[in-house]
Amino acid sequence: MRTFYILVLLLFSLVPVSGTSQEIAVLKYNGGGDWYANPTALPNLIRFCNQAIKTRINPKPQTVEPGSPLLYQYPFVHMTGHGNVYFSDEEARNLRTYLLAGGFLHIDDNYGMEPYLRKELKKVFPDKELEELSPEHPIFSQEFLFPEGLPKIHEHDGKRPQALGIFDENRLVLLFTFESDLGDGWEDPQVHNDPEEVRLKALRMGANIIQYAFKN
Repeated sequence: MRTFYILVLLLFSLVPVSGTSQEIAVLKYNGGGDWYANPTALPNLIRFCNQAIKTRINPKPQTVEPGSPLLYQYPFVHMTGHGNVYFSDEEARNLRTYLLAGGFLHIDDNYGMEPYLRKELKKVFPDKELEELSPEHPIFSQEFLFPEGLPKIHEHDGKRPQALGIFDENRLVLLFTFESDLGDGWEDPQVHNDPEEVRLKALRMGANIIQYAFKN
């Protein structure tokens, strides 16, 4: 019973007060991977969301560590990088509690983090597996429609893009976007010289993810 009340309190701490600015954060993890990759990506996505779907997100994303109690201030946390990821047992427990209490974690593989991430996610949810989302999942039909599912933004190995998730009682609590590289599409135009239609596709998918996370 005590655990139930703690989860209820944490859940309410994740719900923004109507009319106030919302905060989202980048996850600063250990292991040596570049958690700070794509520095212009999230600010650009926030700007797009505030204009296109009328969110009220602080233009400057915050930084939070997986074991920090400050994690519960953010209804949406973004994680990216190319290399190694490591969660301590304490960090894994804190992440699990955050997600079960109503938080949402979006992990965008910037190419190379996938094998390390899968191993660490087993610490967070030992009894759950990543499941591929079908194109019919609501995350692909929020403000913007993606009838074929996750878009391909950057080519690496020529593999198809995959949206993989972890669910708790039918609620998507963690989204792992793989072989898509949405974050590269969110960056300033001169960073990757992507055509505008590619950047717009990435930003629209990102807006759908944020909109879904805020609503569910």
